[in-house]
Amino acid sequence: MSEEGFENDESDYHTLPRARISQRRRGLEWFICGGWKFLCTSCSDWLINICRRKKELKARTVWLGCPEKCEEKYPKNAIKNQKYNVFTFIPGVLYEQFKFFLNLYFLVVSCSQFVPALKIGYLYTYWAPLGFVLTVTVVREAVDEFRRYKRDKEMNSQLYSKLTNQRIPSDMVFLRTSEKTGSCFIRTDQLDGETDWKLKVAVSCTQRLPALGDLFSINAYVYAQKPQLDIHSFEGTFTREDSDPTVHESLSIENTLWASTVVASGTVIGVVIYTGKETRSVMNTSNPKNKVGLLDLELNQLTKALFLALVALSVVMVTLQGFVGPWYRNLFRFLLLFSYIIPISLRVNLDMGKAAYGWMIMKDDNIPGTVVRTSTIPEELGRLVYLLTDKTGTLTQNEMVFKRLHLGTVSYGTDTMDEIQSHIINSYSQNSGNSTSSTPSRKPQLSAPKVRKSVSSRIHEAVKAIALCHNVTPVYESRAGVSGETEYAEVDQDFSDENRTYQASSPDEVALVQWTESVGLTLVNRDLTSMQLKTPGGHILTYYILQIFPFTSESKRMGIIVRVILGVFWVLCGNMAREGLRTLVVAKKSLTEEQYQDFESRYNQAKLSIHDRNLKVAAVVESLEREMELLCLTGVEDQLQADVRPTLEMLRNAGIKIWMLTGDKLETATCIAKSSHLVSRTQDVHIFRPVTTRGEAHLELNAFRRKHDCALVVSGDSLEVCLKYYEHEFVELACQCPAVVCCRCSPTQKAHIVKLLQHHTGKRTCAIGDGGNDVSMIQAADCGIGIEGKEGKQASLAADFSITQFKHIGRLLMVHGRNSYKRSAALGQFVMHRGLIISTMQAVFSSVFYFASVPLYQGFLMVGYATIYTMFPVFSLVLDQDVKPEMALLYPELYKDLTKGRSLSFKTFLIWVLISIYQGGILMYGALLLFESEFVHVVAISFTALILTELLMVALTIRTWHWLMVVAEFLSLGCYVASLAFLNEYFDVAFITTVTFLWKVSAITVVSCLPLYIIKYLKRKFSPPSYSKLTS
Repeated sequence: MSEEGFENDESDYHTLPRARISQRRRGLEWFICGGWKFLCTSCSDWLINICRRKKELKARTVWLGCPEKCEEKYPKNAIKNQKYNVFTFIPGVLYEQFKFFLNLYFLVVSCSQFVPALKIGYLYTYWAPLGFVLTVTVVREAVDEFRRYKRDKEMNSQLYSKLTNQRIPSDMVFLRTSEKTGSCFIRTDQLDGETDWKLKVAVSCTQRLPALGDLFSINAYVYAQKPQLDIHSFEGTFTREDSDPTVHESLSIENTLWASTVVASGTVIGVVIYTGKETRSVMNTSNPKNKVGLLDLELNQLTKALFLALVALSVVMVTLQGFVGPWYRNLFRFLLLFSYIIPISLRVNLDMGKAAYGWMIMKDDNIPGTVVRTSTIPEELGRLVYLLTDKTGTLTQNEMVFKRLHLGTVSYGTDTMDEIQSHIINSYSQNSGNSTSSTPSRKPQLSAPKVRKSVSSRIHEAVKAIALCHNVTPVYESRAGVSGETEYAEVDQDFSDENRTYQASSPDEVALVQWTESVGLTLVNRDLTSMQLKTPGGHILTYYILQIFPFTSESKRMGIIVRVILGVFWVLCGNMAREGLRTLVVAKKSLTEEQYQDFESRYNQAKLSIHDRNLKVAAVVESLEREMELLCLTGVEDQLQADVRPTLEMLRNAGIKIWMLTGDKLETATCIAKSSHLVSRTQDVHIFRPVTTRGEAHLELNAFRRKHDCALVVSGDSLEVCLKYYEHEFVELACQCPAVVCCRCSPTQKAHIVKLLQHHTGKRTCAIGDGGNDVSMIQAADCGIGIEGKEGKQASLAADFSITQFKHIGRLLMVHGRNSYKRSAALGQFVMHRGLIISTMQAVFSSVFYFASVPLYQGFLMVGYATIYTMFPVFSLVLDQDVKPEMALLYPELYKDLTKGRSLSFKTFLIWVLISIYQGGILMYGALLLFESEFVHVVAISFTALILTELLMVALTIRTWHWLMVVAEFLSLGCYVASLAFLNEYFDVAFITTVTFLWKVSAITVVSCLPLYIIKYLKRKFSPPSYSKLTS
């Protein structure tokens, strides 16, 4: 069916709630609730795009040694990670602060005190807290910017000529190396997250040049495709025009050296093709964003509600005055009098609390090495719904162990490998006469009648095929004492077994070669044209490499053609998955010389194609993959990180949905999903088949919709197609799955998936990884966690939280996430209660005294109330906990309640508002009722009762007492009692030392607090929270 046929065939998707995404609030409500910010952002983005029009990416031709022939101008090769420059730093930092309503409100209130008619109290009572917050923020941002500037300057000032054991600064085509083999190894851990070395091959034309200087004397150029995101593919050609005939050589991914990779062997020389923002590593890296916690956003909404209440109360007061005189000035004075409804100390307390949570996390001995790099979002750890995790190095150790060899009729496990070893020893001892080969024969293999092979011969053929079909290179350490360095330095090497290590782009291949060594067939040497195997008897077998077909996600197999004594030998390894093991199917085929020559001519012609090269090459290779002889199946296990299975189970029980995003192959990702119990063995797995068109995506989504409670496995290419045409439908279906595995994901795709979940679900996301390819995902998530592992520290440094092992995430979320969220919610609401209660008293006072806009408390009383009199007990709430850490880990189901946001909601906020109104009314009316003659007695009685009420309310709020809480309570009470002797300006010292004062204060305090204690007791007795049932 044609793709166009699906344009109108989407009736089954019409029932999905697509409309709720496209709907937007319009009108005045939309503008007030954030529309103004949206319009400003849109206008600024439009202006930026006009000023910085993106240059169209084009293919290019780069001449060797002739930069003047390049007409195009390309980006300079510089790194820039800074958020601001000299001119935008102050405006940028202030914008980030004042885009929050809370800070903007404080700024307006503080500025109003410069107007004499509006001045209520001392300037420092308004400007000191605001200035403190801004100073801390500016200094912190300045330090971070300076560090980024120093790192960028250090990187950009490096000069390169020959590259050895250092990061490659730009994308290059590999021209020449000091290694005699014409190849070198590179490490790509900071690019694709894989720790294994990858073999790169120099352009053969330039590698064969007699001297290094000849590179600048030849007339040659490189044609490179336009820059793109895909780090696993490249198409280009190398052409030398001054030779006869003209040399044309195809270039592929094996001839490239991408920026941020490291040359691990030898010295290399290359020609730069992409620089700066056009390099693969930069194109796959997103800019870091300023992260704001959900709790901060919720508090920002509550402050807006408080502001509306403030305005309404002020309007009521002016109305009751009868709008006499300059009513607008009175309105503004009432706004200032009641401004404590929105407490200016809220930001200070919350920021100090977050710093305390970070310190507690880093001091936890149960998760050693944990570092908090973003101290503004610890509460996010308690609100997570989606966890997106990398695979290699995060869930797994990336260490492979050979587990099983299956020959069809017989299977060998780890406990029977000695039988295979004895078969290999016997097989090669019988054929010791044919152990070496120095000159390959051109004689084709003679045909022979098929006979049933013995187990010994089948094992021999299988082990030999496994020892040949790979991209592994043995590496030997150089002996000490070698001085001087030439382009082709002969280094004395130790070829003993103890000095040998294996390097390859896949750890599976290394595990297979190590296994063949353990059973007696050892890979001792390899270059671009041959490899040598050592038999159990010490004889050397030489095989000449004719062609290698590396593993690709499309073919899902690799192959090699080698020449032996009797002809050409073609070995194929195909990838399959069985019961959590990474399984390979091994087959072989013998070719005549004529068959190989015909294949070689067709293969070389396909490799020189500029258009559809991959398809043409794949078609030629597939022509060989017929009538092959099946040899064996192998099973390799990827070792998991410590306690991965119980940690994943804990997170699932906590209601967290886990998605695994990996750049690895589909089969490998599926194996790890099963072995780690991300997908249970009894659970169905739906593998989303490859789709390239809208029609195919539509059919596959329909097939997926019919399945229930099954895990989803999808590749990055298919994901791109689905998101292009059916974004909302795909995300909604995927979110219903118990687990999702996305394989072959680029770094950009990982970040895109995170943003999709945030946009479509509105839930909080966490990303965890350990490699440079995870940085974009970590920075895009609401909470990013980096693991310090084999892949370096790039992910750890870019993350909000850094841990040393995956299992630590359980305690980080269940214990510290819970405590941080619960404590911040209690702290924020209590600080608002502290402002609401004094504003209620001010409202009662003004209404009793003919709605006069006169402050009840002035000067130091207001400063002391918000600081030394109540600050320590209120701040001690950061030590409170409702559940012991052991209980939180034992019952992760408790975490589900946190994601519902019940600790801080409009319901809990309304309860605190009612408590504040009740207590403020009792305190003020009680003081007015009991005072005798002088107004100063009203101030003394009400203020003292207010301080005692706040201290008692802190005690009422606390669920688990800490000795520092007791100290804070008595310290604050002692400070207030001691300060009474110095407050002659506000209190009558003679009156406050009488028994009358004491009983009046006590009576008012008891009436304001006792009912709340009774209500709390009854609630805990008849409707206890879920956690209290467990602790009892």
